[in-house]
Amino acid sequence: MAFSLMCFVLLATFLFMQTLADTSCTDCFVQSRASFYSNSEENGTDAGACGFGSFGATINGGDVSAASSLYRDGVGCGACYQIRCTNGGYCSSNGVTIVLTDQGSGDNTDFILSQRAFGGMAQSKDASTSLLALGVVDIEYRRVSCSYPNKNITIKIDESSSNPNYLAFVIWFQQGRRDITAVQLCETQNFVCKLLERSHGAVWTATPPPSGPLSLRMLFSTEDGDDTWVVPVNNIPEDWKAGETYDSGVQVDQ
Repeated sequence: MAFSLMCFVLLATFLFMQTLADTSCTDCFVQSRASFYSNSEENGTDAGACGFGSFGATINGGDVSAASSLYRDGVGCGACYQIRCTNGGYCSSNGVTIVLTDQGSGDNTDFILSQRAFGGMAQSKDASTSLLALGVVDIEYRRVSCSYPNKNITIKIDESSSNPNYLAFVIWFQQGRRDITAVQLCETQNFVCKLLERSHGAVWTATPPPSGPLSLRMLFSTEDGDDTWVVPVNNIPEDWKAGETYDSGVQVDQ
């Protein structure tokens, strides 16, 4: 009797631990649906809600997507996902890796892919044509690390900025799979820092910004609440200009 009870307890403990492992799996695929931008070019849109502009249409070779709930009020901008359709007659086992650059949904989908990315889930060129003809397909997806070889995190000053009264920028080429959840700008001379606002999407703003050369600080967060501040090697110069890009001198890998 005691042996049977012990076996039951061990089995229950195993099943409980297995359930915890299943619910906390960060690499597991999630079932969903995807469509594509039917009224756009092969690449994504340069008017995406993330505020990336033309960069958002061509980054990652044009394999980009809009998302619905995964947009997360802009926090999801720049995140990368592996997406693969589940129709064995047309779809490859690897699918395609996309970057989120926009917000949108339709026909109960989590993703609206660029035409290039949608067709990229197929096994062949002929299968790609057939896949595009379907319009909407069942998929499975998971978050993966972004990779930009030989690129540092880059600051793109938005064209709406006006030195010294208003500064808006987006952050390009963020590797890994953490989210940027907060950004500070600090004056390099007296170390006074200002916590910036997320205007929309991936656009961070300051009105007015701190003066002089500016040191940037970015808070990278994981889904389980692990936060890390990253401070670039290079500063944003005092004479920053709208439309310019500035290499931060740093990159992240996780």
